[in-house]
Amino acid sequence: MNEWVRVTKKFVLDMAHALYGYDGPCRNIHGHTYHLSVTVSGNPLSDDSHPKNGMVIDFKELKAVINSRIIEIFDHALVLHESAPYAAGNNLGQHFEKVIYTPFQPTCELLLLHFKNQIAGYFNGSVRLVHMRLEETPGSYAEWWYSDNLNANWR
Repeated sequence: MNEWVRVTKKFVLDMAHALYGYDGPCRNIHGHTYHLSVTVSGNPLSDDSHPKNGMVIDFKELKAVINSRIIEIFDHALVLHESAPYAAGNNLGQHFEKVIYTPFQPTCELLLLHFKNQIAGYFNGSVRLVHMRLEETPGSYAEWWYSDNLNANWR
């Protein structure tokens, strides 16, 4: 069999952030329950003697990669832009276990791209990362598609 199949695993994480310089209420620290979907694509293994026969990737393996590179780091964290004045010389880290300062505005879009960059190198063989979706609220989300990035000159 030489047909490509997409496999998706969903994850949930709770995270707070503030959008420095934003002109709305999201400039204040607030939190979301994020839903992250990660889709990979590949050919199901065709080897009757292999324990992973019929799989593109073992869901357990996909879960381990996402958990170690994204969920364990960002779940129940406060994420702030490193150039915000409240980030310099503050002592938030002395009072909270998980304060993450990013070199980018922690919007849904840029968090998604950061997450993608944390895992993309893992999927560079027979399994390809093809889609990620980060839902910030039930009605608001950002998506990344491998196919959108094949020809970056379309803009």
